[in-house]
Amino acid sequence: MSQVRYYMPAEWAPHAMTLMVWPDNRETWPGDRLNRAEYVFAEILEALTPHEEVLLLIASEQAQQAAAAMIRYRELDWNRIRLIRMPVNDVWIRDFGPISVIPQKNIAASQREILLTDWEYNAWGGKYPPFGADNAVPKNLAKLLDLPTVEPGMVLEGGSIEVNGAGCLITTESVLLNPNRNPGLNRSEIEEKLCYYLGVEKIIWLKNGLKGDDTDGHIDDLARFVSERTIFVTVAGDRDDPNYETLQENWHILKEATDVNGKPFEVIELPLPKTRIEGTTVDGSEYVPASYANFYVANRCVLVPTYDERYDDEVLRMFQSVFPDRYIKGIPCNDLVWGQGSIHCVTQQVLTSKSQEI
Repeated sequence: MSQVRYYMPAEWAPHAMTLMVWPDNRETWPGDRLNRAEYVFAEILEALTPHEEVLLLIASEQAQQAAAAMIRYRELDWNRIRLIRMPVNDVWIRDFGPISVIPQKNIAASQREILLTDWEYNAWGGKYPPFGADNAVPKNLAKLLDLPTVEPGMVLEGGSIEVNGAGCLITTESVLLNPNRNPGLNRSEIEEKLCYYLGVEKIIWLKNGLKGDDTDGHIDDLARFVSERTIFVTVAGDRDDPNYETLQENWHILKEATDVNGKPFEVIELPLPKTRIEGTTVDGSEYVPASYANFYVANRCVLVPTYDERYDDEVLRMFQSVFPDRYIKGIPCNDLVWGQGSIHCVTQQVLTSKSQEI
């Protein structure tokens, strides 16, 4: 590899925009569930546009008409939303969209620029074909935004990694070491690529994910940085919950983990909302990956999914305590997570040049 290494800032660094895709895949959202999902997307757009620009990808004329009808009367800042027709298979742009990086800080300022990393995407191990249009989105967006790209040559979903912008990355063995992603790469080779292309020095490996998570266990349902040395981690209060043991194991790993300087993290527990549903999802699961950890940190605001009246208010207060200078907005997401993802899964930030200054 060349001497240039890249750097991925934490999510709370300044954004140029947020990327989203308007939902129209009826295999993900059968019957009236599509309309219910559209309503949640409209809520997200209404919450985001006062704070930053949104580039909304539209797959078809039908989807464009549905989006226009749903958001026409919303209180949107129309100067901050841009609708773009582009081929896409589904809405999960956190996973197939480009991850923004910049060259390492020791690179001369004249050489610094935002780059889009174009990782390979195979729909979580080939579970949901076709996915070719989704895999092409990073290149298509790079042309649209006139930004250079770099291709690491590895399957990686954005929801499977979490960085603090200070050298640490958290991920799960159940995803990144799964042979359905990169059977030709071993653990050390995967770590080398993560360190090189995302600018991390230390990787913390959790084990498994939530029951009902068809991604095999993405980190953005389990544990998220809310500052360089503070982590929100999902735990189940009920020992009979099928997620209890898995989440306890991950909690213990984080309690023993340290940052690049050997200092322990502050680990704050997030309650697990109800994850069992009536009936089943389209893939036959009785569980959905409902998690308060699937939040999105945007410019001057944090969008938090809400699911369970037992915990919602408490969780929103927790977020306000760790993000005192940001507006905290709770968005009901039971209809969204039925499709196997939530707010973080349907958003992806693009950096601004100011992100280099953090």
